[in-house]
Amino acid sequence: MYVADEAWPDLGSYFESESLALVPVGSTEQHGPHLPEGTDHLIAEAFASAAAERTGYLRTPTIPVGVSAHHMQFHGTVSVDPSAFRDFVESMTRSLTEHGIDRVIYVNAHGGNVEHLREVGRRLRDDGDCYAIEWMWDESITDLIEERFETPGPHGGPKETSLIQHVADHLVHEDRIERARDDGLVDWDGSTGRVHGARTFYDAIDNSENGVFGDQTDASAAVGEELFEAAVDHLCRLCEWLADRQFEDLMPADHV
Repeated sequence: MYVADEAWPDLGSYFESESLALVPVGSTEQHGPHLPEGTDHLIAEAFASAAAERTGYLRTPTIPVGVSAHHMQFHGTVSVDPSAFRDFVESMTRSLTEHGIDRVIYVNAHGGNVEHLREVGRRLRDDGDCYAIEWMWDESITDLIEERFETPGPHGGPKETSLIQHVADHLVHEDRIERARDDGLVDWDGSTGRVHGARTFYDAIDNSENGVFGDQTDASAAVGEELFEAAVDHLCRLCEWLADRQFEDLMPADHV
């Protein structure tokens, strides 16, 4: 169920019987020469829509802009201040609690949002108003990603390329995929950009000329579909797990 498609009288039965909502969250930022700037929010919306359709839980409109200051050197990236992002997400979530929602899954597809969504979730939980958790699609299927790609890359790599080839193939510049690999950084790991244990980079361009990582030529729509279905399955199971919990069990434990 997508809340924006419904008339308000028709939502009453949902709020009477259910208390869970899916909130897709992404970004509008560079994803190399081959992918659209909306990559993250397109992916988040696709996952949330599929899970809502399969489970019957409520999906809200997508939050399409996130914390993306580290991509601002590339044309078109749109970013918001972290505190503004947190306040917006919290305010939006609190509006859902007015209708009886007391558990939320932030269906997230942008790494720059993670810590801020976690902070919002903590605020809401500490206040006893809502249990809100962040779900990142690729963290639910790490083993499958490692099996399918030798160099998946953390941004604009074959895993995101494959997903967009699956959910929005008309937006992929197939003729630029080799250039994305050749002008980017293929081999990336935890030591990249670190000197004597210090993280020396602040922006994507510090490590990659075109802002992307990994070997995009390993991507395909078929693999994208496989990743999508595997991750959607995890998201649906997370919905059911969360819906089955007693609210008091989701709240902070008493101080010792």
